[in-house]
Amino acid sequence: MTMNSILTASLMALALPAAAAAQTAAPASVEPLIPATGTILDVDAQGTTSRVPDLATIRAGVVSQGTTAAAALSDNSSRMARVLAALRKAGVAERDIATSTVGLSPPYRYVDNQPPAITGYQATNSVSIRFRDVAKAGTILDALVGVGANQIDGPNLSIDKPDAALDEARTDALTRARARADLYAKAAGMSVVRIISISESGQNTGAQPPRPMMMARAKMADSSTEIAAGEQDVTVNVAVRFLLR
Repeated sequence: MTMNSILTASLMALALPAAAAAQTAAPASVEPLIPATGTILDVDAQGTTSRVPDLATIRAGVVSQGTTAAAALSDNSSRMARVLAALRKAGVAERDIATSTVGLSPPYRYVDNQPPAITGYQATNSVSIRFRDVAKAGTILDALVGVGANQIDGPNLSIDKPDAALDEARTDALTRARARADLYAKAAGMSVVRIISISESGQNTGAQPPRPMMMARAKMADSSTEIAAGEQDVTVNVAVRFLLR
């Protein structure tokens, strides 16, 4: 046997196992996102459910004026201490009270052709408060104003644990998408074979932006504050691809 024959036989021997391995390791076929036969229908749908909000978030604080920075801060600090004490006395948990803003700034007086003049100092301090019993929020707000809180923003009503509501909205969204697909299929003289893909394109847990609610002590003296929770919609948006034939 010549040297060339030996080399050719060796190369063939090496190639055979590789070819066999390639055959056994062939990747499984993957179905394309768009089938070769049939009509594709894309449907966007929104599912909705409702819940009564069980969490109210409000920002309450104190704005103090003083001729000096030290005087403004001192007054603000003592009044804010009373606000925090009132919250704790009302049963608001420490985990539901968080400092929101602290600030000190000098108001200016502006006169034509003269440089701005500082007229004093303004100190601000506010906390974010979560009320887990929404019905009691109004009573607590009245108590806060009674101890010196003169700035209140809110409430922002929300759902504490929205997962179950979101799942209801997802089910509703898919039901609506399928009903719409059946309608299109019937109008086109076809039928829905199956769903090809589902994607969630957005959700709303029912939280609303805070509503401005500025209060002054004098205004609250002879009235009580009521907060009506009402109902809020929880929504989920889905995009569903159907195969029609």
